[in-house]
Amino acid sequence: MTLLGLDSRSTYFKWKKNPESAKLTPDKLERLSYIFGIYKALQLLLPNADSADSWIKRPNSALPFQGKSALERMLTGRVADLYVVRQYLDGQRGWS
Repeated sequence: MTLLGLDSRSTYFKWKKNPESAKLTPDKLERLSYIFGIYKALQLLLPNADSADSWIKRPNSALPFQGKSALERMLTGRVADLYVVRQYLDGQRGWS
């Protein structure tokens, strides 16, 4: 819910039950774009699902993470943090 910027559990469950009812604001679309981009970058960098899952949860000493995991950074709820993780992964792929 935090990654999508949802503030209501009922909205989440409504979306899950009936995806056509989802109202995607520009903020939600931006968040989804970053989330899908992060997912794609992880699939390319770490094709093994366990490795990708582990990386996103593991503490990271890279500058953008300052010892926290990428997931912790993303769970602040700010779109800018999704952007930073996406930018970092794109840089690792050579897509700066």
